[in-house]
Amino acid sequence: MPEAYRQNEALQGEPPKVKDMDRTDNKEEQSGKAYERVIAYIKQQILAGNLQQGSKLPPERELADMLGVSRNSVREALRILEMLGTVTSAQGAGNYISGNFQRSLFQSLSLMFLLQQVSYRQLSELRRGLEEEAIFLAADHITSQQLRSLEAIVSAMAASQDEEENAILDKKMHYVIALASGNRLIFSILQALSDVMDLFIKDMRKSISRTDMEKRRLQRIHENMVVCLKNRDRSGACRAMSDHFEIIDENLLDDRLSGAVRRPDKPVS
Repeated sequence: MPEAYRQNEALQGEPPKVKDMDRTDNKEEQSGKAYERVIAYIKQQILAGNLQQGSKLPPERELADMLGVSRNSVREALRILEMLGTVTSAQGAGNYISGNFQRSLFQSLSLMFLLQQVSYRQLSELRRGLEEEAIFLAADHITSQQLRSLEAIVSAMAASQDEEENAILDKKMHYVIALASGNRLIFSILQALSDVMDLFIKDMRKSISRTDMEKRRLQRIHENMVVCLKNRDRSGACRAMSDHFEIIDENLLDDRLSGAVRRPDKPVS
C-alpha cells in the first residue's frame, strides 16, 4: 500500500463501529423514556404503601441517582404527575403526594364538553345515575348540619324571584346531597362538571320557569327531597330525585335544550 494512502487513512481515522452506534441509539431511546421509569417507581412505592397522601418525595437529585436518570427526567415525571393530580410541588419545600385528582378530572371533562362531544341529554343521564345513588346514600349518612343547610336552601329558593340566584342555590343543594352521600367519587365527578353544570342548571331552570306551575312543581320536589332525607326515607328520597329528573326529561324535549352543550360566556379557568 503506498505511503501517502496509509497517511491519508490515518488522518481520517477508523469508521465508527456498528456496535458503538447501536449502543448510542439504545442510550438515547432509554433517555427518552427515563421519565416513565420515575413515574413507574413512584406508582410502585404508592402500591407498596411506602408513599401515601401527604408523603414527601425524595429530593430530585436523590431520585435521579437512585434510578440512574437525569434530573431533567425527574422534573418531567414530576410535571406529569402534578398535572394528573398525584403530586403537588411546594417551592422551597419539595414535592408531596397529594391525590388531587379532581383537578385533572375537571380539566378533561370540561374540555370534552367544550368540544361539544356530548349533549344536555347525555349530561342529564349522567347526573341522574349519580344523583339518585347520592340521595339514596345520603338518607343514611346525612348530618344534622347538612340537613339544616338544605332546609335553608329550599327556603331561600321559595322566597326568591331571581332565577340567577335560584340556579346557584339549586346547584348548591345538589352538591350538599352529593357530599352527604359520603361517596367521594360521586362528589368529585359532580365537582369536576362544575362549569358545565352551571350552564345546564341555568338553562334548565330558565326553561322550567317559563310557567309558574312548573316552577312550583320543581320547588315542591326540592322540598320533598329534604323531608325524605330528614326522615331517613331512602325510597322516598329516590322517588323525589326521580321526579326531579322527570321534569328535566320533559324540558329536554325542547329542541333548544336537546343539542350539544353550549359554550360558556367565559372560558373555563
